[in-house]
Amino acid sequence: MSAPSMTLFYNTASPFARKVMVLLHETGQTQRVALQLSQPTPVSPDLALCEDNPLGKIPALRLADGNVIHDSRVVLDYLDHQHVGNPLIPRDGPARWRRLTLASLADGIMDAAVMIRYEQALRAPEKHWDQWLDGQREKIRRALVLLEADAIAELTSHFDVAAISVACALGYLDFRHPDLDWRAANPKLAEWFFEVSQRASMLATMPKV
Repeated sequence: MSAPSMTLFYNTASPFARKVMVLLHETGQTQRVALQLSQPTPVSPDLALCEDNPLGKIPALRLADGNVIHDSRVVLDYLDHQHVGNPLIPRDGPARWRRLTLASLADGIMDAAVMIRYEQALRAPEKHWDQWLDGQREKIRRALVLLEADAIAELTSHFDVAAISVACALGYLDFRHPDLDWRAANPKLAEWFFEVSQRASMLATMPKV
């Protein structure tokens, strides 16, 4: 077996990194990528990561030629061009824009959930900005309402970039924000998530404390 040709800067707790890991499993590319644990926060960057990725964000992927690409959407698109199976990101047409829009909605859920996590974990309780926290929670609730009403059939049809992104967003809500109790208001989404959570790629990438 050949040595991995790429290195992924990741953290099991990051929903953005989990998306990449799920795609690697789904496309049979796990052996091509070495994993480099990285635990940056807004106040404690990973200096090694920042050398090639000045934003200091994960996931980031160092390619075989030494170049580094970052942002989960870019990394997903790159890796989706590196396998021989059906693409998980449609290459063109209306399907591409629709699936990427659903994936972007899921990314927005992750963004809001991670911001809540940072506020609660990195700032003293007396300094929490409750109105801002409520605003982030409302973003999440609005996005889930749209997915519940308009996207279940599409998510069920293909486990592609849209479904992977939504699944990882919901998994992060369970991991970091069980108090949101998102299933109560979104039963169809909850049923879909229960089913996709049994996929080998999802089980292998469950976040760890």
